[in-house]
Amino acid sequence: MYKRGDEKAIIGYTSGVFDLFHIGHLNLLKNAKGLCDNLIVGVTSDELVSYKNKRAVINHQERMEIVRNIKYVDAVVPQNDMDKFAMWERLKFDVMFVGDDWLNTPKWKELDEKFKVVGVKIIYFPYTEGTSSTLINKTLKDLRGKEDK
Repeated sequence: MYKRGDEKAIIGYTSGVFDLFHIGHLNLLKNAKGLCDNLIVGVTSDELVSYKNKRAVINHQERMEIVRNIKYVDAVVPQNDMDKFAMWERLKFDVMFVGDDWLNTPKWKELDEKFKVVGVKIIYFPYTEGTSSTLINKTLKDLRGKEDK
C-alpha cells in the first residue's frame, strides 16, 4: 500500500453496484480518493443485487473490470453480502465513503456507532442529483416503449 512519508497510509473503502457507470459513480470515487491514500471498492455481486428484486444490466465481472480501471481506484473486491463490518474485519480500512442518501437512517446510525469503536470514520458524500442507474434504466425503458408504438 502507498504511504505518505513516515505516516501510515489511509485506507478508504466504498461499495456499490456500479451498473451503467455514470457521473455519480465517478464523483463518489474521485471524492473518496481525495480523502485517502488507497481506495478499495467493493462491487456488489449479481446475487446480492437480486435481493432488491433488481438485476444489473452489466454482469459482475464486467462491472468489477470497469471499476478496476478507474484511475482513482487502487483495488476492487467483490461484495457478496451487506455486512460492512465483516468487510472491515477483512480489509481493515480507516475510512468508509457512502452517499448521503443513507445519512441518519437507522442502519447507518448503528453502523456509525459500531465503526467509531474501531476508529473507522464514515464520510457521507452528497448524492448526485439527476442521475442514477435506476433513472437511466427507466429512461431507456421509456424510450424503447415509444419506439414500439
